[in-house]
Amino acid sequence: MASLWVGSDVDLSTLHQYRMADRLEFRLACLHNKKISNSACVSRRFNEDFDRHSFEADDDIWRRRRRSGTWPRTRSLNAPSPVQQFGPCGRIMKNSAMVMTIQDPASQRLTWYKPPLTVLVIKKVRDVSVLSPFVQLVHWLIEEKRMVVFVEAAVMEDTHLDQYKPFLKIKEKLMTFKDGKDDLTDKIDFIICLGGDGTLLYASQLFQQSVPPVMAFHLGSLGFLTPFQFDNFQEQVNNVLEGHAALTLRSRLRCIIMKKSDETDVGDKKLPKIQTNLLVLNEVVVDRGPSPYLSNIDLFLDGKHITSVQGDGLIVSTPTGSTAYAVAAGASMIHPSVPAIMVTPICPHSLSFRPIVVPAGVELKIAPSADARSSTFICFDGRYQQELHPGESLRVTTSIYPVPSICAQDQISDWFDSLAECLHWNVRKRQKHLEELTDLTHSSSDDTLDSLDKELSEKE
Repeated sequence: MASLWVGSDVDLSTLHQYRMADRLEFRLACLHNKKISNSACVSRRFNEDFDRHSFEADDDIWRRRRRSGTWPRTRSLNAPSPVQQFGPCGRIMKNSAMVMTIQDPASQRLTWYKPPLTVLVIKKVRDVSVLSPFVQLVHWLIEEKRMVVFVEAAVMEDTHLDQYKPFLKIKEKLMTFKDGKDDLTDKIDFIICLGGDGTLLYASQLFQQSVPPVMAFHLGSLGFLTPFQFDNFQEQVNNVLEGHAALTLRSRLRCIIMKKSDETDVGDKKLPKIQTNLLVLNEVVVDRGPSPYLSNIDLFLDGKHITSVQGDGLIVSTPTGSTAYAVAAGASMIHPSVPAIMVTPICPHSLSFRPIVVPAGVELKIAPSADARSSTFICFDGRYQQELHPGESLRVTTSIYPVPSICAQDQISDWFDSLAECLHWNVRKRQKHLEELTDLTHSSSDDTLDSLDKELSEKE
């Protein structure tokens, strides 16, 4: 069948027809696989047995599809396409160059056009508790799945790993790389992270263009971006390798620092300046650094001056980063499938400066004001801090290379589970039922709170 979700203009009746067609196609496939002859259908007992087995097969597939988030939703995650006509006369001008199909995020499924052979395993550093899961996973991938495993060269220098006998057997089979020296582009088919959110950020930093699918196991502190539990890792990794997984495409920001000139003087020589061009998954932070003065930053959107920021700084984040530094600064939490860029001030010297959300297709330009008292500092996903002087600028756009994060369930369930478990979103004691307070409503005005509490405690 063709994809059920080719755009946001599919109505509910059409989706229902697709769903019924999908069920019919599945049942026909079951009939074909079991090679049911027409003569066998005459027997009632055989029909009952077949119906029972078919139902069990259906139920098994349903459970598997629910677990991996494959069952079609009744609504698209995209907003409905707006009507093109407004009143009797007004309508949107047709522009063929702007026609495009936006895929529904709920239909984003992982598929392998060839079996993955190489896997990069990233583990949390300086954490002894991750060593045992790391050894189990690497040993299983090499011995059972016959895959080529890449690890960082610093991992091989960890003396604690020598205590594990299974690791000594496969140590020589591991491929190593050094961050900043070796290029992993087109060498890795699949990424597995063991640790916290920092391991996923590190995987994003390693691949500054196309990123292989990332499967993140929760073995760290917070784990907002790591939905998988390590208990039954063999079954979960097998499901992913077989293509039974939903994807969340986490957008990244392309950050380019524009210097005053293309050359810098070093003694008697002129050397080309290093232009910073980085992709960040969470956010880029522009702040005052060690300076005691307020930051004075000019913010432009598509070349138009929007405002000047006076405060501790500014956070430009992706929807994925909205639950990181930005939410601590008072921003809203945005689902990672929403195409947007968030702009959040840090302690602004204004009561009316609220965080804003802008379309993902705009270009932001951030520059120190000409009358700023000090320079500005930039930090990309918590790393690579650089100083930005007056006359220089930072340009931020949405990158075309997202991070394909594999879901444990689906895009919606994973996100809300993380909100509840990691951030304790909307957690509070339940309000008492009205019947529990009826005695209070009948009390006289002469009753004190102490006497009412005593009466309630005696009844309990």
